[in-house]
Amino acid sequence: MNTSFGNAARLIGAGFRALLVLTLVTGVIYPLVVTGVAQGLFPGKANGSEITADGKVVGSSLIGQTYNLPKKNPDDAEEAVVPDLKWFQPRPSNGLGSNSVNTQYSLILSGATNRSGDNEELIQWVKDAKAAVVKDNTTATYKVKPSDVPADAVTSSGSGLDPDISPQYAKLQIHRVAEKNDLTVAQVDKLVADHTEGRTLGFAGEPRVNVLQLNIALKQLTEK
Repeated sequence: MNTSFGNAARLIGAGFRALLVLTLVTGVIYPLVVTGVAQGLFPGKANGSEITADGKVVGSSLIGQTYNLPKKNPDDAEEAVVPDLKWFQPRPSNGLGSNSVNTQYSLILSGATNRSGDNEELIQWVKDAKAAVVKDNTTATYKVKPSDVPADAVTSSGSGLDPDISPQYAKLQIHRVAEKNDLTVAQVDKLVADHTEGRTLGFAGEPRVNVLQLNIALKQLTEK
């Protein structure tokens, strides 16, 4: 009995020491090393890829934002959202929802619509979005045709928070943005060209325009 008890005590002691060592290594040392390396080599990415304007953080280059007019009645959940057309508009965000579990916090839930390509509701969303894009971006001197509207202008991303739009969608908005901000088409066209990124490493992904960075540059241009 004494021998069995002694063996059990030694096993418990060894297990406890292993737990302490693993906790120290994986729970303290490893996170500190990873955090230190990330902060030393990639501080911008480690801190959330923040974008600053006028000396303050206004968002992340990885998370899309909406550019809508303020609601007339902020407490009315049924009031239609109206885009502020002086800004470049991002992709639709149909996949977003509101937090209904813990209402203590005003949170936005990110996700896809989870509707198939032949879903009638999704098809209607696309039709309505295309009609709105044509209407909103048609000006006195520029006529948008339905065939001009790219897919990312009428479909939301998997997260609903895509920060980028295609160069085609950005160019489609140039005339409207120029008109709303009393700028020339050439000025806004150059703005889009300057903020168009190519494929990563020359082959990965697609050319894209970060909407937040583009709108910050637009704001700076209108303030000159």
